[in-house]
Amino acid sequence: MSKINKVVLAYSGGLDTSAIIPWLKENYDCEVIAFVADVGQGEEELVGIEAKALASGASACYIADLKEEMVKDYIYPSLKTGAIYEGKYLLGTSMARPIIAKAQVECALEVGADALCHGCTGKGNDQVRFEGAFAALAPQLTVIAPWREWNLRSREALLDYLAERDIPCTASLEKIYSRDANAWHVSTEGGVLENTWNAPNDLCWVWTKDPQQAPDVAEKVSILVENGEVVAVDGEPMTPYNALNYLNEKGAEHGIGRIDIVENRLVGIKSRGCYETPGGTIMMEALRAVEQLVLDKESFEFRQTLGLKASHLIYDGRWFTPLCQSLLAAADTLAQDVTGEVVIQLYKGQATVIQKRSLNSLYSEEFATFGEDDVYDHSHAGGFIRLYSLASRIRALNSQK
Repeated sequence: MSKINKVVLAYSGGLDTSAIIPWLKENYDCEVIAFVADVGQGEEELVGIEAKALASGASACYIADLKEEMVKDYIYPSLKTGAIYEGKYLLGTSMARPIIAKAQVECALEVGADALCHGCTGKGNDQVRFEGAFAALAPQLTVIAPWREWNLRSREALLDYLAERDIPCTASLEKIYSRDANAWHVSTEGGVLENTWNAPNDLCWVWTKDPQQAPDVAEKVSILVENGEVVAVDGEPMTPYNALNYLNEKGAEHGIGRIDIVENRLVGIKSRGCYETPGGTIMMEALRAVEQLVLDKESFEFRQTLGLKASHLIYDGRWFTPLCQSLLAAADTLAQDVTGEVVIQLYKGQATVIQKRSLNSLYSEEFATFGEDDVYDHSHAGGFIRLYSLASRIRALNSQK
């Protein structure tokens, strides 16, 4: 092991990171500082976490409240691109990783650490996301990834490791599912989901109400969008985080935002997960509705291209790269006219836009009407079509010679 004096660990309080603290001290003979990121995973996840970290052997535990910053500076910019990974996934885990890694680096630099550590496994995407951010922000710091070094390969081994050292842990062998939660989403993997022929059971959904059990009466929410950002809901101005929280409550009650997908991980493995993104699903619908009004055909096509590329960059952990920042800047420019009001109906798992308007709308009732109008001469379309199809006409004439 290389000589490490002080390491900052991304600490969740779960089984893995609880075992990592004593493992680091034993194998690197170093001081371990636990860093906890509050990204909206829930108060129950944070209760007693500092005491737990200290009991595991950490010399200190720092908790950073990143909720508002995450929504404002990471989720909202991503929303403007329209990024949806593989057509369905709203990137809930992916969008939280860069801000956690950035705050962890800032903590390490502040306390004079010479190393960073994470508890990501060697099979997943998160190891790449964390270490990609570390490389971009603090390449001088050593990165330690215990799952790629130690010989602890099972939940039983981790529990035994902690028991041998009399380190308290609330984890047990009964844990079936692997979950990740933040203000944007909750993901559930493992258990019955490992067989793709198994339908999700009730334990696979922890946030949203079953759409079949959702209220029989639809509910409407009004969303005000300015420059591609949600700024007010139901007539009340709100910060990004508060707006998301409000819509999460509404959406969860009506079973909004459930998906069950098999995705392609960056490392080449396919994985299945059930994701719940109630407020995010509503926000995405609102922004896309205003875009329909204000973006012309080519601008919208370009925004779709941005969204596709951004989804892969965010998923693959390339947030802190010039290309990703360029895409975000382009999306921000396109969003300057994306201002308007949308009414969305929530009903049994569906968020349906039923009203939309914008002062920047390119939609004109005078031009679009099926009734008689004085602004569009139908005869003008003939010349346009002849020029538009000229290449096809020339090609056909050549083939007839």
